[in-house]
Amino acid sequence: MAKWTPKHEAPEPLEGPVVGTITGGTILWFVLFVVQLPFYGWFEDRDLLWWVWTCAAGGGLGLIGIWYVRKRDAAIKRAKATEAANSA
Repeated sequence: MAKWTPKHEAPEPLEGPVVGTITGGTILWFVLFVVQLPFYGWFEDRDLLWWVWTCAAGGGLGLIGIWYVRKRDAAIKRAKATEAANSA
């Protein structure tokens, strides 16, 4: 069996407002969690509590994601500043 090799190079990754995107998603998960709390009994009666706790987990993991992307963004900016200082 021959080894598969790509026929073209992979495109550069897209960079966008990553911190804002992750923050918005995290807020959405927490809003969904809070909106579902008054209906906790309804979810429990129908054995659907995983909906509530999925939203809580999404919000918690989103907080980790915010921390991660803020550190990553700061590191990218530091690297660009260092590169600019070295090239000048």
